[in-house]
Amino acid sequence: MATFTKLALQPAGTTGDGLGILVAATATAGTAIHTASATATTIDELWLYAYNHDTSSVALTVEFGGVTAPKDVIKSTITAQSGLVLICAGLVVQGNATAKVVRAFAGTANKISIFGYVNRITV
Repeated sequence: MATFTKLALQPAGTTGDGLGILVAATATAGTAIHTASATATTIDELWLYAYNHDTSSVALTVEFGGVTAPKDVIKSTITAQSGLVLICAGLVVQGNATAKVVRAFAGTANKISIFGYVNRITV
């Protein structure tokens, strides 16, 4: 039987604190947002939201477990001060021997924060 656990984002394998993660990177490889499990029977379902506190729109690229365009990247423009914008609606990353890392970079450093959570499913 599968078990579900709701977790804070875990950048760089940390336990996560539930706070926003400031996107400092402006190119690949981006700022670590979440490091998935290294166990093949673990699936992480991610829900990510972006907030742009700048006065101008900022381009955001999410590298979902890799850096190869277009299969691993999600690009969007985050409008200035428009509240939380859903950028990842329940996409999954499955564990393997080398944990996949979800990263992000922006057109301007330190203007976008990413919030969210993980539903960790163990089968």
